[in-house]
Amino acid sequence: MFDAAVDAASPASRLPSFLPEPPRGRTIVVGAGKAAAAMARAVEMHWPAPLSGLVVTRYGHAVPCERIEVVEAAHPVSDAAGVQAAQAILQRVRGLTEDDLVLCLLSGGGSALLSAPGEGVMLADKQAVTRALLKSGAPIGEINCVRKHLSAVKGGRLALAAAPAKVVTLVISDVPGDDPAVIASGPTLGDPTTSADALAILERRLDAVPGAVRAWLLDPRSETPGPSDVPADVRMIATPAKSLEAAAAIARANGYEPVVLGDRIEGEAREIAGEHAELVHCLMALTGRRRRGRWAVLSGGETTVTVRGSGRGGRNAEFLLALAVALDGLPGVHALAADTDGIDGSEDNAGAVLEPDTPALARRLGLSPRDRLADNDGYGFFKAVGGLVVTGPTLTNVNDFRAILIDPSAASREFR
Repeated sequence: MFDAAVDAASPASRLPSFLPEPPRGRTIVVGAGKAAAAMARAVEMHWPAPLSGLVVTRYGHAVPCERIEVVEAAHPVSDAAGVQAAQAILQRVRGLTEDDLVLCLLSGGGSALLSAPGEGVMLADKQAVTRALLKSGAPIGEINCVRKHLSAVKGGRLALAAAPAKVVTLVISDVPGDDPAVIASGPTLGDPTTSADALAILERRLDAVPGAVRAWLLDPRSETPGPSDVPADVRMIATPAKSLEAAAAIARANGYEPVVLGDRIEGEAREIAGEHAELVHCLMALTGRRRRGRWAVLSGGETTVTVRGSGRGGRNAEFLLALAVALDGLPGVHALAADTDGIDGSEDNAGAVLEPDTPALARRLGLSPRDRLADNDGYGFFKAVGGLVVTGPTLTNVNDFRAILIDPSAASREFR
C-alpha cells in the first residue's frame, strides 16, 4: 500500500499530461522541493521545444538532467546553498517578455530549499526561527506564513519578478487541503496572509522574536502581494487523496475493507495515535459482533511533534510509538507510518512498522515504549526493535502515509 501511494505521485507518470503548449518565446524552468529534480527530468523528456532552467532539491534527491541545472540544498532548515539557488532563480526569470514562459515546478520542501531572506534579515535569523517553530509543534501553514514574509522570493514574489512572462505552476501537494498558496510557500501565487499574521505566530510560538525579524515584519516592504495581485495558472499533478485511493485499491484487492480517514489530518502525532487506537478497538468490537471482516485504516496529512525530550524522532515514528503504547501488543493489528518522500523529519528512515509483538520484544531488550515516547525517541525505539522503514529518497512527496491492518482472525490464531 505504501508503494502504491508513492507510485501514484510519481512525476514521471503524472507530470507529462499537465504540460502547457510551448510559447512563441523562451521557456525557463525553475522549481524547488524534494521532487523538483524528478519533475525537471520529466519535463525534459516530454518538452518538444528548447528550454533551460534551474531547480533546487534536498541533498541526496538530485537526478541527472541535461538542460535544467539541479542544485542541492538543506532541508528542513535552510543553508547558504538554498539562498544562492533562490537568488539564481530570481535572476533567471528577470527580463523576460510576454512571449516567454516560466514553468515552475513545486513540491514539498520547497519552502526551506528556496530561501532568499528579506532585506535586513540574515540567514541565521531565518534558521533560528525555523528551528524554534519546528520544535514548538507549529503546523506547516503557520511555518510557511512566517517563511513567506521573511522571504524575497516566496508568497508570490517569484511571479512578480517573472512578469510580464506567463507563469505556469505544476504542483505536487504535500499539505492538508492542497492549498497551492501553502505548498512551498507559494512563490508564484498571491498570499492571503499578512506580516501581522506572521508576527503574531512568532509571538505565540517563540519565547523571543529576533530583533531583525521583528523589525522586518513591521516594515511595509515585508508584505507579500495578495491573491488579486498575481495571475495564477496552477496545475495540481499529484495529491495525498489520490495516493490514499491507490492504497485503498491495494487493500481491497487483498481482502481488507478500507476505512479512509482522509488526507487532512493535523495535530500532535501522539494525540492522533490515540484517536487511531480508539478506532482500532471499535473496529475490533464490530468485527467480533459480525464474526467476520478485515480492515485497513488509512490516513494522510501532516502531524506535528512538540519536542520536550532529547531523543531522535520524526513525526511518523512518534505516531507509531504512541500507537504502540495505546495498543500494547493488541493481537491481529499491524501498522505502518511513513513519509512518502522517504525521510521522516530529519532522519534517514521513511518511518516504521509496528507488529503485535513489538512491545514484548522491546521489554525483552529492556526498552520502555512509554519512556521512549516521553523522550521523543521514536527513531531510537524502532531502530532497536528492527522496525525502521528505510526507502531512501522516493523523489516525490505527498506527505504522511499511515496504514493500520486489523485482522481479528489473525488475533485468534495469535491468542492460541
